[in-house]
Amino acid sequence: MDDTLQNEMACLVGRAVAGDKSAVEKILTEIQDLVFNFSLRMLGTIADAEDASQEILIKVMTNLSSFRRESRFTTWVFRIAANYLSDYKKNMFSKYPLSFEFYGEDIAGGREKDIPDLTQGVEQAILEEELKMSCTNVMLQCLDKESRCIFILGTMFKVDSTIAGDILGISPEAYRKRLSRVRAKMAGFMREYCGLEGGMCSCRKRINYAIASHRLRPDDLEYSALEKGKDEILNGFKNAMERVDDLSFVFSGMPFYHGGREVKEWLQRFFDSDEYRTITEA
Repeated sequence: MDDTLQNEMACLVGRAVAGDKSAVEKILTEIQDLVFNFSLRMLGTIADAEDASQEILIKVMTNLSSFRRESRFTTWVFRIAANYLSDYKKNMFSKYPLSFEFYGEDIAGGREKDIPDLTQGVEQAILEEELKMSCTNVMLQCLDKESRCIFILGTMFKVDSTIAGDILGISPEAYRKRLSRVRAKMAGFMREYCGLEGGMCSCRKRINYAIASHRLRPDDLEYSALEKGKDEILNGFKNAMERVDDLSFVFSGMPFYHGGREVKEWLQRFFDSDEYRTITEA
């Protein structure tokens, strides 16, 4: 967000803390996509991101009075989300953790198996894009939580190193060093395994294997069903970040989605609920 939008959000926070319910609703509506996309990259699945987003939005709302204008509002939101997600243990990949070694073995062993056509008549390009989006989010789960957060902030959101350090509670220099190490680790894996970087795997060749192993469902294309945003929030960060390596295009090019239907429906129900009225009138 640029300075004008940041100032507008700060004014909204002031109104919300003073008891203006419309300001509270506007704040949560404005940040729901940011929270959802960050949660999606951190947790790896849409269902887990929707669940976490709801809880993060409640945390933001109940802590609005603690926001101070020393930092940008989005920095404060990122900090709340990062702290919450670092302790989040209900997602699938907390129960079944991944590593680059395991994921690499799976790619090497399943990329060209002799599997019949399971696409159910769905266009190949659509399935390929769905698998790419899913695989890229899953790939992030091979990083430990701190490294994942650093990589997502630096590569997808392109957050300035000073702001990222503020979010994570470390110096900008420490952030840049850690980001460089994480990039190198991700780059090594992708060059060997990811077809987008010349590696052995091809989304097109892996489609039927992904369907057979229940990682891709032609009758339930979750990413295709999400509405893509216009990237205003992401574009607001891009000029502030130091140039990243060429590998980053794979992640920085990932779509910025509007919050899933479940998040939007939950938010509307929440605004109409007794719980919301209790919190805002407390």
